[in-house]
Amino acid sequence: MEFEVVRFNELKRYLKNITDKTLSHNLKELENDRLIIRKEYPQIPPKIEYSLSEKGKSLMNVLNQICVWGKEHRE
Repeated sequence: MEFEVVRFNELKRYLKNITDKTLSHNLKELENDRLIIRKEYPQIPPKIEYSLSEKGKSLMNVLNQICVWGKEHRE
């Protein structure tokens, strides 16, 4: 999912137990940090898509290594 374009409801389904407010807030922070790109289409109903920026993609290797480390050091 990290390299694909996704919409808000897709993200919400993927994350399951997250409120609209929390997801919206986190997406705004990620956009402000230039880790994701938000693309809005001028139509009704509004269509908004999110994707990783190049900066966000470069962070994926680091996050994957943190996950590997966490699995190796579980108690």
